Amino acid sequence: MSVDATGEKILVTAALPYANGPLHLGHLAGAYIPADVYVRYQRLKGMDVLFICGSDEHGVPITIRADREKVTPQEVVDRYHAIMADSFRRMGILFDNYSRTSLPLHHRISQEFFLTLHRKGYIREETVRQFYCEPCRRFLPDRYIEGECPHCHASGARGDQCEACGRWLEPEQLIAPKCKVCAAAPELRSTRHWYFALSRLQESLERWQASKPEWKSNVREFCSGWFKEGLTDRPITRDIDWGVPVPLPGAEGKVLYVWFDAPIGYISSSVEWAEKQGRPDRWRDYWLDPRTRLVHFIGKDNIVFHAIVWPAALMAHGEYVLPAQIPANEFLNIEGRKISTSRNWAVWVDDYLEVFPPDPLRYYFEANAPENKDADFTWKDFQARNNGDLADVLGNLVNRCLTFVEKHFDGRVPPAGTLQPADRALLDSVGRSAASIGASLEEFQVRRAVTELMDLARLGNKYFNDAAPWSELKKDRDRCASILNTTLQLQLALSFLMEPFMPHSAEKLRLMLGRPATLEGARWEAVAGLRLADGHPLGTREILFHKIEDPVIEAQMAKLGK
Repeated sequence: MSVDATGEKILVTAALPYANGPLHLGHLAGAYIPADVYVRYQRLKGMDVLFICGSDEHGVPITIRADREKVTPQEVVDRYHAIMADSFRRMGILFDNYSRTSLPLHHRISQEFFLTLHRKGYIREETVRQFYCEPCRRFLPDRYIEGECPHCHASGARGDQCEACGRWLEPEQLIAPKCKVCAAAPELRSTRHWYFALSRLQESLERWQASKPEWKSNVREFCSGWFKEGLTDRPITRDIDWGVPVPLPGAEGKVLYVWFDAPIGYISSSVEWAEKQGRPDRWRDYWLDPRTRLVHFIGKDNIVFHAIVWPAALMAHGEYVLPAQIPANEFLNIEGRKISTSRNWAVWVDDYLEVFPPDPLRYYFEANAPENKDADFTWKDFQARNNGDLADVLGNLVNRCLTFVEKHFDGRVPPAGTLQPADRALLDSVGRSAASIGASLEEFQVRRAVTELMDLARLGNKYFNDAAPWSELKKDRDRCASILNTTLQLQLALSFLMEPFMPHSAEKLRLMLGRPATLEGARWEAVAGLRLADGHPLGTREILFHKIEDPVIEAQMAKLGK
């Protein structure tokens, strides 16, 4: 791992996905691809980066699926943890550690966190009235209750949140509530729970967020609305038998509410990573060092937890760094409709990877990132992006040049010779593009950054067409060699600049250029100086991006909703 000379470290997390189903495209577009792009770029700068994630394996969605499938919650999370970890790996999203919140390590760290807040007076006990289902003979956790949203009056609102308007709810706020399992109307009964004193931290949260004017407007505006309404204390425990047990006498049968223990998974995953390194205290270098920049990549449905509740818990604890950035993205729709996993109106990542390589999808979501508003995935647009941008622009530039060198220069880099102004202008554009792409990524503008990358490839195509090496070959072989040399140097630079966005294709291109697949010792700021030596033997030429035919796309479209 590279270490920045200033001692600054970057701790990057991506929201823990629920282990109650496989990953779908909405997951990738919102949090995971943007996070991976950012991490890969920072590492190419030489920054000390720790990239953490894991499966969120507690909470009611897990038990609901287990009830439906008549298996244990552990069986559910074991299955989907493995599927999700494999999907991330195949997509090239490479976490330093991908953990799970069902691990004993996570239970211990979550309980220690809870006890620290309890000891400091930020957690109080209260007897409350909670919905109880007589036919099911149990208190109902929030997601076992559905009803009408009291704010937007949408039907099917859950007891913890309305998906239609995004408001965080309590079950007793629902209009006409019913048990999700048996559809009976539950009754309110008394039970004991513990509450986190969120209201006491509002002033501190507002002062802290006021110091973050660079945050995305959707995060700042969302939090501002919550502050205007006034923060209220939030229940931190639940009556359920799956989760982290509450570590207090008399709290048998209670577990920590998943919104509380899930973000602690970032810490426990870091601890697990350090233990795997054989340096069990290494995690402290990130979580306890004020020079660490903590960045949470999330979807907008997680803003309340990561920008309000989680920072408040960190403040109450008092030892850990607070988030420096929370680049929250909007939602992804599929073919003009909201993703619905229950109706199979979704595209599953593992299904996608059975048919297509990962990089065209990575590129699609980089070019269409839902950064400022909801984005829409359509199979036809995906096909157009692959065939147009990737195959016809970037792939065509590579194939034409390599084919020409293979045929007329024995597959070796032609001598540079005397460069003309057009050659130098193209090579000079590499440094400017690298700086511009980097500046965009520093601001979490992935869409703008990948557009700048493709603009450089387009510039290379224009140069190749205008220089016309096929014409120069007949009248000035040395000039033809200079054109091809210049184009190959651009391709080497592209293979470097592509790395954060399309890592598999970047490796493939480097191998075709006769370079190692990995980027050992290379630095972002030095990309303009990368060179292939005259006479350097090129590798085996391949098609960098294959075009996708209509029948393949039509077959994918036919799967939706079935």
